[in-house]
Amino acid sequence: MSGLLAERDGPVTLLTLNRPEKANALDAALADELLAAVAAAQDDGTRLLVLRPGAKNFSAGFDFTGVAESGAGELLWRFARIEQLLQALYHAPFATLAFAHGRNFGVGADLFLACDVRAAAPGTTFRLPGLRFGLQLGTRRLAQRIGNEAARALLADSRTIDADAALKMGFVTQLAPREEWNALLAAERERALALSSEAAARLRHATISDTRSADMADLVESVMRPGLQARIAEYLQQS
Repeated sequence: MSGLLAERDGPVTLLTLNRPEKANALDAALADELLAAVAAAQDDGTRLLVLRPGAKNFSAGFDFTGVAESGAGELLWRFARIEQLLQALYHAPFATLAFAHGRNFGVGADLFLACDVRAAAPGTTFRLPGLRFGLQLGTRRLAQRIGNEAARALLADSRTIDADAALKMGFVTQLAPREEWNALLAAERERALALSSEAAARLRHATISDTRSADMADLVESVMRPGLQARIAEYLQQS
């Protein structure tokens, strides 16, 4: 069964994370499916791309299954593919919308954060623990969303934030119970069509800071530091 369900509704591409048995954690296959879907949307007339959960939460983050047996090259490839996915979403020429509920961690929270409009149901939580095992991923995107000082505090403490705190700091753009998601999607669809696709792409290009090269370099350097697997094992044991 595919970990991603893709639908098309006119100018809207709907992507539903579909790994309920793993709380929508991103394994290599799901990351590749997402990246391919976002890439395809750049050429098929998509004006709004929507990410939504098909399980009890948006995403539990990176799927650590088999990490202990993975080589450094495989781990680097997996994390680099996720960074490519996050960059593709963040710099997409079309509008993006993500819905979240439940408990969300790591690259799952980063995936949510990469989207323009970020709606969370009351009771949703987020945590970004990557620096606890030395992984630097998405730091500049987080700082651009919530500010440098708030990003430093959130990452240094690795604390869990609830939906209300996430809204206050800008991690979430609005709170919306699940029964309101369809209405919000309809409103964002109308908003995404207000400008021509060319004008919308130019506006996004002019207003989104491009730190892709530096972000990828930071990620690669952090992954290639010796002992990543041991640090991950220690983190998982303590979690």
